[in-house]
Amino acid sequence: MRATSCRGYCLGPWGSVMTEPRVAILGFHKIGAPPPPPAGWESWFYVSEEIFARFLGELSDEGWEFLDHARFLRGLEHPDTLPPRSALITFDDGYRSMRDTTLPWLRRFDAPGVLFVPTDYVGGRNSFDRGVEPDEPICSWDDLRVLHEGDVAIQSHATSHRSFSTLDEAERAHELAHSKALLEKRLGEPVDSIAFPYGDPGPESSHDQAAAAGYSAAFLYRGSPVRMPVADPYRIERIAMGANTDLLAELRGDS
Repeated sequence: MRATSCRGYCLGPWGSVMTEPRVAILGFHKIGAPPPPPAGWESWFYVSEEIFARFLGELSDEGWEFLDHARFLRGLEHPDTLPPRSALITFDDGYRSMRDTTLPWLRRFDAPGVLFVPTDYVGGRNSFDRGVEPDEPICSWDDLRVLHEGDVAIQSHATSHRSFSTLDEAERAHELAHSKALLEKRLGEPVDSIAFPYGDPGPESSHDQAAAAGYSAAFLYRGSPVRMPVADPYRIERIAMGANTDLLAELRGDS
């Protein structure tokens, strides 16, 4: 007997009261130090290895169970299959440091991950952030395969990393469909989720476009831990993670 859809609590088997599951979805970009000067500089999006390890430790110590991407997607349809408190660790853009720096820490904590990749830049550099963030390499297809083998699900961050609000309907459809098809062709694994570049989903119609393209979920950027079931699987909030994020406050809802 499954729990029914609810608000605040659910009725579980034989009428028992169940607390609504909560999922803390953390949104990171870069783990480690920026490139050395003059090529690089500090920015909010860099999280040192020490701080990243502290974040993972805080989740574990506070009883938040790490989810993989597939289990999270199952939980969207069947929230009662999720633990009361769980965490999904996500990363945007696909920086090469994901393989060199981030993956060893995820393995150390036995934490799966999700990496959202803009397909036009695979094997290239982050020119979409030119002048705003330091110039850095983006994962190659080989890097992405290694990450997948390390329990990091590779999912879509569209193709060109442009804000969906700046695109017309045909362009949005291309960004959604082409990125998904290319990732699935090159990696041989299903792509069921997208994180909108810059957290910008564009107009309401992008919801239907994402569903039509075959996505089961779409993620925003910034927000709080989500209560399951989510109101809209194509507008899922994530906690924006920077070096000075007070994760414990975010988990308590104090921020």
